[in-house]
Amino acid sequence: MDRDSMEIPAGDVLAGVGPHLRALRRARSATLATLADETGLTASTLSRLENGKLRPTLEQLLPLARAHGVPLDDLVAAPPTGDPRIHLRPVRRSGLVMVPLTRRAGGIQAYKVIYPPAGRASTRNLQTHDGYEWFYILNGHVRFVLGEQEFRLGVGEAAEFDTRTPHWIGSADSQPAELLALFGAQGERAHLAPSKP
Repeated sequence: MDRDSMEIPAGDVLAGVGPHLRALRRARSATLATLADETGLTASTLSRLENGKLRPTLEQLLPLARAHGVPLDDLVAAPPTGDPRIHLRPVRRSGLVMVPLTRRAGGIQAYKVIYPPAGRASTRNLQTHDGYEWFYILNGHVRFVLGEQEFRLGVGEAAEFDTRTPHWIGSADSQPAELLALFGAQGERAHLAPSKP
């Protein structure tokens, strides 16, 4: 097959963006209003994009890719290259660095999470959300607060918990802590929510 026969017209690529955006949002159980808060786009604009009534621009696609935690290529249905590697693009939120290790919408997502040294985290407020979370310490030490209990975990230790219990995770000392974390759509949304000004 020659190169010209593999090229996809721009109109065909953009035609699939709307349904894909809707599927990504629904997989995260996010409303248009929630996504509007995350992206700075209006709910009306988001609705028109999802319905194909508005042709997306790069300025609109970039915040959408960040909000959904997917590469820009995934939004515009770039043709597959046959390369199975996942291109790791870090997401920075509230002092955390989260590197996505999976790239499918919905379901369980895997991330490498890097917590800043203790005292540099922006908040220590306990959070709750639906779902379960599992994490494994790759490097450093973690301070893990779960309800009324507090734990210090080190390399090779893991924890699993119901995220409806108030919880907080952060580095336990002056070094960053690196974790492998697995969580569903609710946990992903909680961790990747934009910082409040």
